[in-house]
Amino acid sequence: MPRHNHIRYTLGLAACVAVGSSLALWRLGLDPVYAWLVSLNGMALLLYGYDKRQAIIGGSRVPELVLHAAALCGGSPGALLGQRLFRHKTRKRSFQVAFIAVLLLQAAAVYGYWRYLRG
Repeated sequence: MPRHNHIRYTLGLAACVAVGSSLALWRLGLDPVYAWLVSLNGMALLLYGYDKRQAIIGGSRVPELVLHAAALCGGSPGALLGQRLFRHKTRKRSFQVAFIAVLLLQAAAVYGYWRYLRG
């Protein structure tokens, strides 16, 4: 399977899991935004755990693009917890630079939202 197909498959599966679990949480009474964030952070945590396991056994890995996409869509707390909990992707400088860029982008977006749209 070519690399780009693997990325599409993994992204699609992760998106389906996030949407399905957020819909289930919403149906259980959680606010839709919070349901989305909880499920996305849980999915990011699971992706890091799965990728660490695959790294140990030499299996098919989760692409870094998918890990960054999960963090960018709102799963950065889960991704950070996954990095620390599983001790995964913490020493790879290029990955950490991209992850910090995601965090800074999210911080700027939250600041802009609160500063200009909320008041």
